[in-house]
Amino acid sequence: MTQITQDNFDMEYQDVIEIERIDKFVSDEMDRQMHRYIKAYHGSKEIMDKFIQRLKGMTVEQKEEAIAAYIDINRKAVSGLDLQIVLARAMANYCDTYFYFKKMLADKKKFDFYLNRIKEKYIRLHEVFEQDGKFGIKNYRGDIMLHPRYDFIRRVFTNVDDRANMPVIAQRDGKMGLVLPDGNDTVVADFIYDDISLRDEYPYFEATKDGETVILDN
Repeated sequence: MTQITQDNFDMEYQDVIEIERIDKFVSDEMDRQMHRYIKAYHGSKEIMDKFIQRLKGMTVEQKEEAIAAYIDINRKAVSGLDLQIVLARAMANYCDTYFYFKKMLADKKKFDFYLNRIKEKYIRLHEVFEQDGKFGIKNYRGDIMLHPRYDFIRRVFTNVDDRANMPVIAQRDGKMGLVLPDGNDTVVADFIYDDISLRDEYPYFEATKDGETVILDN
């Protein structure tokens, strides 16, 4: 750890209150950006209202978790989002003078610190992994969400609210089904279908069995 002296104080000292307030303003801006995404692109007013209600009354840490979970299943929400702008707006809200705002922006070490902090808090994506020829899913911490028991899996990315637990389209023994990535591999549609596809609106799944197409509405 670098010793803090009078000469390096501005470079090395981390203000706990500043970090706390920047985190708060970043969460507010990320909240606003998610609302804009839902409203402008794929979301209904109902979805937007549900998302707003879920965030109300949350602590900053809870909002970070909720928004990160939303991004994980709605990855297009950040495809055009400039996190540097998010940070700049948070810094602007924190600063009480334009001079101090410019100073914060010009401090590359500080800016990179907060930018990496934003990425660590909000870009927490699960990943598909393979084990012995079978596929499963792990979250960003490495915890198993879906055990490696499936010949094929397709994670669903769609515009739902952040706490919706969307099933995974999976194949086992040549048949398709739906299973929740809840760590328990909870089956919500039996593995009896020849194919399952995603619809643009609820009910989200359409399945084919013996030439007949049905809507899966659980």
